Amino acid sequence: MSATFSPFDAAAMLIVAAAVLGYANHRWLRLPASVGLTVMGALASLLVLGIDRLMPSSQLAAQFNAFLGQLDFHRTLMEGMLSFLLFAGALHVDWSHMRAGRWPIIIFSTVGVLISTLVVGLAFWLVAGWMGLGVPLAWALVFGALISPTDPVAVMAVMKRAAMPPTLQATVAGESLFNDGVGVVVFSILLAIATGGAEFHLSHAAMDFLHEAGGGALLGLAIGWIAFRAMRSIDEYNIEVMISLAVVMGGYSLGMALHISGPVAMAVAGLVIGNAGVAHAMSDVTQDYLLKFWALIDEILNAVLFLLIGLEVIAIAPHLSLLMLGVISIALVMAGRIVSVSIPLALMRRMIDMGPLALPTLVWGGLRGGISVALALSLPDSPIRSAILAATYIVVLFAVIVQGGSIGALIERIKARHGVTGVTVH
Repeated sequence: MSATFSPFDAAAMLIVAAAVLGYANHRWLRLPASVGLTVMGALASLLVLGIDRLMPSSQLAAQFNAFLGQLDFHRTLMEGMLSFLLFAGALHVDWSHMRAGRWPIIIFSTVGVLISTLVVGLAFWLVAGWMGLGVPLAWALVFGALISPTDPVAVMAVMKRAAMPPTLQATVAGESLFNDGVGVVVFSILLAIATGGAEFHLSHAAMDFLHEAGGGALLGLAIGWIAFRAMRSIDEYNIEVMISLAVVMGGYSLGMALHISGPVAMAVAGLVIGNAGVAHAMSDVTQDYLLKFWALIDEILNAVLFLLIGLEVIAIAPHLSLLMLGVISIALVMAGRIVSVSIPLALMRRMIDMGPLALPTLVWGGLRGGISVALALSLPDSPIRSAILAATYIVVLFAVIVQGGSIGALIERIKARHGVTGVTVH
């Protein structure tokens, strides 16, 4: 394996690997695509580590690490793939169902993230201290912030397979589309405090959040509306598909230049085009081409992303104490999720009754994924980074493989026991 390669070489390697492993999974393993590719990517990383242990002179792990290092997972996801994945996911979310669950979406994606950050961060600090790893409280809260948002890509992959009431499905999907923007803002503030680059001021934090998330929502509405008007004025599917591409690539780049949340902008733009655009601006032919185009983009990028998540296992230092911390962190993150979901659900019970599926679905279906890994990999090099990265990666592996692989069966079991209860808004 060459130590240097062009962006085209890197893309070619990933697409070939995703195609080969995706074929093997579909033909023999029959696992959900996200689970199968993550498992096989992790096994490939473990195989490389095993070969290096048996033959220390092979230097295979070093070359593999160089490959992953040049890919720069953080930039690849946050500044490239994420815009396409969020837009493609939002295209298929029904606004009428999302509107019925608007209050849970707003509360879970804001207050829920803050509660989870605090609960997980404090618990992580206590456990790391008990294990003698010495993670400062500020850094423990950084971990709480990066692991608290549910990952829209992982959640959308699960939503395609899980049969649940439409409003609950839209609530889970809507929360995942918007809480990553909140999580990234909270992460950035806490990271600046942990590295000594800033003092915490609640007013400044609130202004940062309004600028990032609010600005992203306004940008998404603006570019979505412009694209909607353009699509409604013509009937040519090739150009309308190009307009949707322009929204994603141009809109995300503009958001980054304006220092506002590109992910939130893409989620809002996708909702506008996927609802108003599909209903009022496209012929049946254009609608068919556009939705199939974005479904294909979604499948290809999902395959590459989950393969990358699996391959990144090689970035974890193989120390028993870090692995133990990661395993314990699974319980901490699940506990934080239960608290951050059950409290808002209890407070909103008079406003909206989401039925017996709500709590288990929101807890077990709140998957962590590539965004958490990308944020952890962006941390500066230090022993604390190794602890946070190991915990993040093990939590994400558990979420994608165990939670993602079992959420459908869990929902069916609860439905069989209680029956499906619709959502009643008072």
